[in-house]
Amino acid sequence: MGLWAWPLLGVIVIICAIGYYATRRIMVFERKREQTNDAPIPAAIKDHPMTLNPIFLVYVAALVFVIVLIGYFYATSSPY
Repeated sequence: MGLWAWPLLGVIVIICAIGYYATRRIMVFERKREQTNDAPIPAAIKDHPMTLNPIFLVYVAALVFVIVLIGYFYATSSPY
């Protein structure tokens, strides 16, 4: 395996875990919604609508991966 195979695999696992968790939460929410006609919007989403969006969580995971990659290349590069 190449040098970046393990970090890339880690990012893929994190993205899959976020997607799985978000899907499970939506399934639970749908089951609760089926029991009532109109479900209220949770307070956490009213206060911070961007926080629970899985797309933004994926962007954050990718950003962290890129920052680690840049830091690694900067740390291992020689000055000359």
